[in-house]
Amino acid sequence: MSTTSGAAAPLIALRAVTRVYGQGSAAFAALRGIDLTVAAGEFVAIMGPSGSGKSTAMNILGLLDTPTGGEYRFLGTPVQTLSRDERAVLRRHYLGFVFQGFHLLPRTTAQENVELPLIYRGVPVRQRHAAARAALAEVGLAGWEHHTPAELSGGQQQRVAIARAIVTQPRVLLADEPTGNLDSRRSHEIMTLIQRLNRERGLTVLMVTHEADIAAYAQRVLHFRDGRIERDGDAETVVAAANMQGEAGGDANGPTGAAETGHVQEG
Repeated sequence: MSTTSGAAAPLIALRAVTRVYGQGSAAFAALRGIDLTVAAGEFVAIMGPSGSGKSTAMNILGLLDTPTGGEYRFLGTPVQTLSRDERAVLRRHYLGFVFQGFHLLPRTTAQENVELPLIYRGVPVRQRHAAARAALAEVGLAGWEHHTPAELSGGQQQRVAIARAIVTQPRVLLADEPTGNLDSRRSHEIMTLIQRLNRERGLTVLMVTHEADIAAYAQRVLHFRDGRIERDGDAETVVAAANMQGEAGGDANGPTGAAETGHVQEG
């Protein structure tokens, strides 16, 4: 990992980043020159209407896609110089992901689901058992280790997904509509949990949401429009401006986004 002398480099730095899909007359610019820095420990929400580019930006930030132009540095390393395998190593060691869908294996227990990333890393059995139990306890599911997803409410399933995301001790949690399948009470319980992980662990959080009350849990909000960052500021100011213009809305069709018409679970 590259390092620089002097002041610590930002955890994430994007400079003039573009992303173009297709070629010639069919080319579509999803991102049009994004400049962004994120410091370690920040909690950043990403909002914007459909087609604004926020899901594309999330894919690039999560090392799932690469820019067409510009530069992305993660922990000082220029991402575009890395091979696909090298990016996968960065993802595995530094990033955790939570999505609108819980993506739990239905026939395995909560603990076994949480252990999956550790199995891929080759962590010894006893060590991964202990780590999974600790992660489940941290998200409020001590005593639920041996329950399958069918035996858990929607809110509990999302807690398992969060435990799975943090069990590897990542530097960054990327959350794409993490409350999209939950009712309002469970949504705010999940956001309180994510906020606590940010504050107590120092976990950097990048979260896509179309809901103003969910974005308000962040310290900072980016509002995308037409492939650019239209606003970047504290949550209260940016959310208020977006609400005044009726622009807080979602982007259901990005590569990492799930449909916003998903079934709302009451548990």
